[in-house]
Amino acid sequence: MSLDLSLYLVTDPALCARRGLEATVMAAVRGGVSVVQLRDKHVSDAEMIVQAKRLKALLDEYEVPLIINDRLEVALASGADGLHIGQGDGDPAEARRVLGDDALIGLSVQTLEQLAQVDVEHLDYLGLGPVFATPTKPDHAAPLGLEGLARLVRASPLPTVAIGGLTLINAREVMASGTDGLAVVSALCTAADPAMAAQEFLAQYPF
Repeated sequence: MSLDLSLYLVTDPALCARRGLEATVMAAVRGGVSVVQLRDKHVSDAEMIVQAKRLKALLDEYEVPLIINDRLEVALASGADGLHIGQGDGDPAEARRVLGDDALIGLSVQTLEQLAQVDVEHLDYLGLGPVFATPTKPDHAAPLGLEGLARLVRASPLPTVAIGGLTLINAREVMASGTDGLAVVSALCTAADPAMAAQEFLAQYPF
């Protein structure tokens, strides 16, 4: 699948619980979400594979790629479109070898030092952040802020998506950094209307 990073939904099982994960995701996709990352730190691989297969079948109708967070075996077994890994959570070269040339593989980057070590050959995009402090990932690195984000975007050899504390209030400022898109968790997962929230995010973009 092609990679459009403009609005990248990262799921959170607790935040999606009220409406249900699949209903929340698909509402957001109908509003314009262009990538979905399935992230769940607590369920087993077997449970996550079942969930991923269900989501993949739904997302294929919209030609929206499904990315799995961290778990290479889940990405492979579920037939997902790709994998996103954090620093120290996996090897891009191994992910590429296992998932193949067509997989979409992303890596989280927080510093210029990490950026300098990026394996360009085996990656498709970088997740930059956290831009702001966020309760959805309490163990995150120190926030980059807008200036720190802009520095990473300018130095990045790959397309980028910003993540961490992103809301409708700051979306326009974050996009002004030059990043290719926004990765959003709570502002979509907890929205009263995820489709409308997605549309409102896209309306803030300078394109």
